[in-house]
Amino acid sequence: MIGWRAGLIWLLLAGGANALELSLPAAARQTVARDTGPDSYLAPVSAYEDGGFASVKIEGAIARSAWRLEAPGLTPLQIMRPLRTQLENADYRIVLDCSATVCGGFDFRFAIETLPAPNMYVDLRQYQFVTAVKGSLQAPDAVVTLLISTTDTSAYLQIVQADTQAGAASPVASVVAQDTQPAAPAAPDAPAQSPSKMASALEEFGHVVLAALDFDTGTAALGQGEFDALVNLAAVLKDQPDLRIALVGHTDSVGGLQGNITLSKNRAAAVRQRLIAVHGIAADRIDAQGMGYLSPIASNQTEAGRDANRRVEAVLLPAS
Repeated sequence: MIGWRAGLIWLLLAGGANALELSLPAAARQTVARDTGPDSYLAPVSAYEDGGFASVKIEGAIARSAWRLEAPGLTPLQIMRPLRTQLENADYRIVLDCSATVCGGFDFRFAIETLPAPNMYVDLRQYQFVTAVKGSLQAPDAVVTLLISTTDTSAYLQIVQADTQAGAASPVASVVAQDTQPAAPAAPDAPAQSPSKMASALEEFGHVVLAALDFDTGTAALGQGEFDALVNLAAVLKDQPDLRIALVGHTDSVGGLQGNITLSKNRAAAVRQRLIAVHGIAADRIDAQGMGYLSPIASNQTEAGRDANRRVEAVLLPAS
């Protein structure tokens, strides 16, 4: 287990009088940082229910960062506790401290501001969230939120600090009732054109279409092209070594069911073999199955629909 005694990384978040210094284990690796100001931030102060959550809106300098820690066996709470103590020792008051289900599960996760995958990964079943304020809740001087999620081998931490006294021309902070649904997502069956979009689609929808794969008509022979979809998928799998997927083949409705199931499974198997042989993905992280014509995403009455239905998808599996 990696603990705080193993060495520390000191983080100086934002600037000005309310700058906060947090310490992380030395093994923590920053995956992204994004500082803006003057800017605004809505920090949750209640769990998600009845279509939204209460939040405090604060304007000033906003510092956002995501970190990854190789921490097998740790829970989000185990990682959160020392950080929560540091906040309290710095005169911050904890106004929200909840775990996945208590926070509101899927709805809470997708209503809050979260840095995009693969830099920040959130397991909807295993995350912890904290909002801390300095000053009054109605007009805080600074706000910090922490979001932590874990897999079997890794932990992901997002830190957002908003400081009214650093970089804000006209500091404003107020508690508001946020009555908002998560932003309308992209179509779940739309191909993802980059590693970050592919990771987001897998996380949000649980599956993603692998676009523009080339198979010989009626066969499972995958063309020799590099295929951007496979390059992107391999990048996601390498960046998140705990992810496991099933490749699922699909066909149009021409021909019999059993023949189409066999063809679709063989095509999925060909994609699996390409990921293993060319991109170096471990075989035990990829399964291959076939659905034939049983799960169309378009009408089989048109050529365009049949073309869309002939596809291979990557489906996210639970961590082993």
